[in-house]
Amino acid sequence: MSKLADATAGIALALLAAFVAISEVSADEPAAKPVGANAPLGVGRLALPEEIKAWDTDVRFDGAGLPAGKGTVKQGDQLYQERCAACHGEFGEGAGRWPVLSGGQGTLKADRPDKTIGSFWPYLSTVFDYMGRAMPYGNARSLTPDEIYALTAYLLQMNDVVKDENFELSDKNFLSIKMPNASGFHDDDREASEKEFWTRKPCMKNCKPPQKVIGRAVSIDVTPDSKSGPKVD
Repeated sequence: MSKLADATAGIALALLAAFVAISEVSADEPAAKPVGANAPLGVGRLALPEEIKAWDTDVRFDGAGLPAGKGTVKQGDQLYQERCAACHGEFGEGAGRWPVLSGGQGTLKADRPDKTIGSFWPYLSTVFDYMGRAMPYGNARSLTPDEIYALTAYLLQMNDVVKDENFELSDKNFLSIKMPNASGFHDDDREASEKEFWTRKPCMKNCKPPQKVIGRAVSIDVTPDSKSGPKVD
């Protein structure tokens, strides 16, 4: 036999011996338990309480998650000029294409409403939560709770929600602040208000009469006179 044939035969004998050894395992030995859907994968470890606490920083509209702390409008003014004004403008008007934070009251019914903290946002917790997680841009999560309270207080004054520059915002009086547009949001009631229009057998053809042209754009020729649209060169 050639050396290649000898090597092949050796490998075959080794595999056969391994199969026989596996087959001769005692029948009394319990079979391995199948891995269930909820069985641990054996990868990584459980997060420590302090690790969970470090990331569990969301603040809800009802005040859940608010950290202990406080800050005044004056303190927030100084912090804002140092860390926020470069992007959001000295008065919250927005620098360049960065977001506008103040103004816009009374514009929500306009064609181009200004949706700012004071004109649109329904809950103060949105300001606090987002600032704590994402601001300042490029250095997120660097603000302390006291600094976030102070900046939030300053933004309230900037939007005329509070008038006193000595006003101090804290976890104790946070929920007493009512945003101007808080009543402008409503629960989704389509399940009740639109239910009469629902049907299990929707119409698929010949459902509505043909549409009629009731107005014409005479200044520019865009309204077709027949079933086909205007020709395009």
